[in-house]
Amino acid sequence: MTTKHSARQRRSRGKAWHWKQTDSWYFTPPGTKQRVRLYDEAGRPIRGQDNRQAAELALARVKAAGNWRPSPEHAPENQWQVAKICSHYIDYCQQRAAAGTIRTEYHEEVVRYLNDFCGYCGALPVNELRKGHVQHWVVSHDSWKSPVTKRNAMTIVLGAFNHAQDMYDVRSPLTGLKKPPQKPRLHSIDPEEEALLYSTTDEPFANFLFAGIQTGLRPFCELARLTATDVEETDRGMLWRIFSSKTQKTRKIPVRSDVAELTRNLISDNTDGSETVVFRNPQGRPWKKGTGGTRFRKIKRELGWDQDPVRKNYSCYTCRHTFAHRMLAGFWNDGVGCSIETLAELMGDTPKVAFDHYGREWGQHYQEPLWAALGIP
Repeated sequence: MTTKHSARQRRSRGKAWHWKQTDSWYFTPPGTKQRVRLYDEAGRPIRGQDNRQAAELALARVKAAGNWRPSPEHAPENQWQVAKICSHYIDYCQQRAAAGTIRTEYHEEVVRYLNDFCGYCGALPVNELRKGHVQHWVVSHDSWKSPVTKRNAMTIVLGAFNHAQDMYDVRSPLTGLKKPPQKPRLHSIDPEEEALLYSTTDEPFANFLFAGIQTGLRPFCELARLTATDVEETDRGMLWRIFSSKTQKTRKIPVRSDVAELTRNLISDNTDGSETVVFRNPQGRPWKKGTGGTRFRKIKRELGWDQDPVRKNYSCYTCRHTFAHRMLAGFWNDGVGCSIETLAELMGDTPKVAFDHYGREWGQHYQEPLWAALGIP
């Protein structure tokens, strides 16, 4: 027996749903609580709880006809629209990219995602925007299969509205929008695979990958920007001064002796001055995300890794994950893994981020107490 306090079943977003009262199929337009009846190609209402497939086809026709997007009335000139919010954030990111405080690649992602979002609901007044609009915008992209892609798109949209709220006092209607959860970064390159990488590419890119695996630096916003002035020799060994455009922080990290030797050789070969980056491409310029990604995908094709269910996910960033795995496993320290706090300092993360990404799966300092608590030596 149901009561007026019984919980109502939550309807799936972006899908057709059946209403028993009329025995008909409906959908809910994004950002509203309305129900819109679905019709077949003959113009008849789709009825019957077993006709879900016909209802989904009808909804697909609605989306294809362009009737899925919100259709706002013309907003007054003094009223903020979604497109204006996005435009201000694009300009802001462009200024920061020119100043070198964010990566150029991030600015390009902001432009791509926000232009796409404006194509969906750019004319909508901000006070009419709902979290459902963002969720349906993401759902409408069939090619966005990865939760990471969806999360990145939603993060950029949220960033635009948070910027407008901070700078122009435009209240964000997206507060509390839930994004897909982060996926743990658990791909790691073993020594045999590492050797294959080096033998399948040229020396400049092999040096770049080697340094990435040995230091765990972010490939393109940290390692690719290292210059000779960032290198310091001490009594104990070499230190690198690393500025991250992602965290806006500078840290000093020690490097292993084989990396230090490679660094000295590359610096000595450089005749263009100390401000030239240490790890250069064959043309003598810094490695870029696009060219580095293209190189790595070429390696995967030549080795057949693009057909492997695990190795097809490898990228330049996997070098950073490999460093984390080896540090936590004690690869360079006779099997004695480092703590999460030490790993976080070396990688430029917070301990929480380092633990969420790597510690739960690979951290000895987390797993050993669990074994000990069960009395297992």
